[in-house]
Amino acid sequence: MTLISIFCLYLVNFYRFLSQSFPPAPKWAADQIPDLSGRVIIVTGGNTGIGKETIRALLKRNAKVYIAARSEKKAQSAIRELLKDTGKEALFLKLDLASLKSVREAASEFKSKELELHILFNNAGVMWPPLHQASADGYDLQFATNVMGHFLLTYLLLGHLKTGAKSLPEKKSRIINTSSGASYLTHRIDWDSLVDGPKRQSWWSSTEALYHQSKFANVVLSNELGRRYGDDGIVSISLNPGNINSELLRHKPLVQHLSRYFLYSTTYGALTQLWAGTAPEAAACNGMFLAPWARIARPNPCTDDPAVAKKLWGWLEEHAL
Repeated sequence: MTLISIFCLYLVNFYRFLSQSFPPAPKWAADQIPDLSGRVIIVTGGNTGIGKETIRALLKRNAKVYIAARSEKKAQSAIRELLKDTGKEALFLKLDLASLKSVREAASEFKSKELELHILFNNAGVMWPPLHQASADGYDLQFATNVMGHFLLTYLLLGHLKTGAKSLPEKKSRIINTSSGASYLTHRIDWDSLVDGPKRQSWWSSTEALYHQSKFANVVLSNELGRRYGDDGIVSISLNPGNINSELLRHKPLVQHLSRYFLYSTTYGALTQLWAGTAPEAAACNGMFLAPWARIARPNPCTDDPAVAKKLWGWLEEHAL
């Protein structure tokens, strides 16, 4: 790309990022979710923030929901709160996305209990941790958690998602991939920064830039999942949930304190992924990107490059499988 084309791309992407940061009032609400009786759902990171609000809405519509989270103590606390609020009990699934071993164990545990999976919300994430922190397997913590762990979990559950699709009237299961407006703030993946080492921690690296590329990769991977498995009845959708006041900002307490006046609640944050996962019309959105609140939007155009998607898929197969 030439310097002029890169500059124009950044202008377009920044405009989209800015416009999605101040969305119009929602036209869809969680009380429009249809009855979900008989549907089996996993929500990663469901013990807090957007994930917990997503589960709250799903339980109210009679879904069977697994909270996939690292801390059983925090998950059980959320389960008790949600039971009191909805009268329905979510189920705990131990999952640490930053450990490939833990992801494999979680997938194995789920498959020992269920024959089908109808909706997978790849919701969990980490944002702006200290640069020195790496995953249990020696990868950049944000890429490992936000991308690698979700790739492996999804890959291991594809059979259950295909079976789940066949059992539904619409013959479609769904993978909902929570990205961010940050996906507009870069145009590439720096492959040398994904494995922990001197290059990742060099002077030009920043925890913010590493977060941006992980959210960029979420969209790339979601699109590739849609291309590869759409004919098997699997719908893959990525989305920007909006600028939300949640525990995702815990590594930057000053930013969290100052920006809370410009952020939306987690109830708003759950809207777009709830629409993507449950609205009948969203079953036609395979490979699409959504903006707040539950609107089809144009993603960063660089996320639509099949060559980048093929390279990312190959990298993930090599390092995660």
